[in-house]
Order: sequence, then C-alpha cells, then structure tokens
Amino acid sequence: MTSTDRRAHWEAIYSSKPFESCSWYQPVPWSSLNRIAAMNLPKNAPLLDVGGGDSFLVDHLLEDGYTDLTVLDISSMAIERAQQRLGEKAARVHWMVRDVTSFLPERTYELWHDRAAFHFLTSAEDREDYLRALLSATTDGSKAIVATFSTNGPTTCSGTIIQRHDEASLAQTFAPDWKPAEIALQLHTTPTGGEQEFLFGVFERQ
Repeated sequence: MTSTDRRAHWEAIYSSKPFESCSWYQPVPWSSLNRIAAMNLPKNAPLLDVGGGDSFLVDHLLEDGYTDLTVLDISSMAIERAQQRLGEKAARVHWMVRDVTSFLPERTYELWHDRAAFHFLTSAEDREDYLRALLSATTDGSKAIVATFSTNGPTTCSGTIIQRHDEASLAQTFAPDWKPAEIALQLHTTPTGGEQEFLFGVFERQ
C-alpha cells in the first residue's frame, strides 16, 4: 500500500468498527505494561506509542504516573476516539496523526513502543523508512518494544497482508543498531475467542 492508501484504509476501519470488536482489542495490555514496568524508566521519561491510536496503553501509562506520553497513529479517527475516551486526561498526552514511514520526529524518546504496526509494512522500502524514523526518534540507550505476528500467526489482518517474523528475522531486521534483550512468543486472545501468536521484541539501541 502507498501511504495514502494506508491512511484511507485505517480511517475506514476506525469509522466502521467499534474498538471492542477489533481483533487487537486489549482492555489491559499486560504484555506491554509488564515489559515497560521492568525497564524502570523515570516517570518523566518521554515515551512514544507508534500505531497507538485507540489502544488502552496510554490510559494505563497515565494511571501509572508517566507524564511525557506521545501517541502516533496514521488514523485521525483512531486518535479522536482515544481522546474522547480519555476526556480531560487527553490533554496530558501529545497526539500526532502520521504515517510512521514518513515520520520526522522533532525530539527523541527513551522508549519506542509498537504493538502490531510494524508487521503491516510488507515492502522492504517501508521497513527501511520505519527503521530510519526509529533511529531519528531515539538515542543511544533508548529502548524499543516491537510486537509483530510470528510465523505461526495470521497472514492477514484487517483486510491486508502482513509481514510475519520469527526470532531470527526480527533480530536481523533491527541489527546492528538495536540489540535484542528479549524476543518472546506471546498469545493474544481476540474478542471472538481466537488466539493469535505474537512475537514481542525488546531492544536497546547501541
């Protein structure tokens, strides 16, 4: 997909489906929250949630006392829904409507978090653009959490083909700038009761 096609696709998804019916719905995203807590980041550390749109991660990070949160998503509708859900708390979050492949960060972050955006980038060019954005948005010692479908996961999601990974391919994709601290399989149960196998990669920038 081109960036324009991706934006149109996700605007249509978020305009037509309640979040609770989306396959990626997680009222409490424990897999991410536990990994973030284990990093012992300062509560004022700048954190970026890529593709975070309507995710509940930001709600829980606010509750946990983090004060410098940014959510980036290609869909303005996804961000509007999150802002409406948060109400007055939304003012405590920085919101950006961007395609991550053309993201030009104006600052750096101690943590880059991405649950299930990266695997929608099926072309090598898009993945290279993603990695360029990741490097521009971080510094030595920054952390990254990137979760994708494993090679046992679905081949499509929300009507589009995705790029699956195994441990070796995920580590190789982020080398040499990012050293893996953990790459682990994680099962996600969808709202309909199905199971999807994710691969969670936790990296540190060298």
